[in-house]
Amino acid sequence: MGFGENLKQELTYNGMLKKELSALSGVNKRAIDTYVRTRASMPPADAAVKIAKALGVTVEYLVTGEDSSMSKEVNRITRSILSLNQRDRKLVVSLVKSMGEL
Repeated sequence: MGFGENLKQELTYNGMLKKELSALSGVNKRAIDTYVRTRASMPPADAAVKIAKALGVTVEYLVTGEDSSMSKEVNRITRSILSLNQRDRKLVVSLVKSMGEL
C-alpha cells in the first residue's frame, strides 16, 4: 500500500474527517484530498511530517505501511485490526484500552 491508502486507513481508524486532519496538521484540506485520492501523489516531507504527527504515526508508516520501531508482530496485529469492519475494530480498540487500565 502507498501513502494515500495508508492515510485513508488511519483516518478511518481514528474516526477522523479530512477537514479535522487539516485543522490538526495545518495541511490544506485540498492537499489532503489529493494525497488520499491519488495513488502516485506524495506530499512534501514537511506536510508528511505534520500529517503523521497529527495522526500519531510515523512518516515511514504512512509511506510503507510498516514502522521499523515496531516489531513484526505488532505490525501484523495492527494490519489485522485495520482489516476489521469499523464495529469490530472499535470493539478491539476498546478491549485493548480497558486492558491497559488494569
